[in-house]
Amino acid sequence: MSRIHTPALETATGASAEVYAQLKKAIGSVPNTFAAIGAHGPVALKAVLAADGVLASGSLSRQDQETVKLIVSEVTGCDYCVAAHTMLGKLTGLKPEVLKQLRAGGPTGDAKRDALARFVRTLTRTSGTISDAEFQAIKAAGYTDAQLVDISLAIALTIFTNVFNRINDTDVDFPAVA
Repeated sequence: MSRIHTPALETATGASAEVYAQLKKAIGSVPNTFAAIGAHGPVALKAVLAADGVLASGSLSRQDQETVKLIVSEVTGCDYCVAAHTMLGKLTGLKPEVLKQLRAGGPTGDAKRDALARFVRTLTRTSGTISDAEFQAIKAAGYTDAQLVDISLAIALTIFTNVFNRINDTDVDFPAVA
């Protein structure tokens, strides 16, 4: 059971009710993580959703966005976000075996996706400035400077929800991932 009490969505008022209504209209439901964040920080949830909208209209494909979000979630150990981004990755057309390989750190058979996965894993697991070799590898894979900005945004957004879910132990409301 989640640690942070989240009132029933139907009882929400003010900014929380507004953001829940926006989510219901956009995606048909309010995932547990957004319900909990919105109950106690509706402005934070609005900011996250706005930034995710910027990312969605940016230079990364939906598959690349979900690749980044899945790897960050796996590395940080957020079971909620691993389940969510596995399902969302499938909805973008990523095959189950590719998602499994991304989570495991193995090759997917797509050199560009594998370069992205290595890059994101490096950024998530290390600190300090990345090496010139790592920078050159992601550029050689075909990622542009604009895409590097969007990769950074995707990582930052995912770390926010990962950290919140690790604090909250948010009940997973997506299909379980083995």
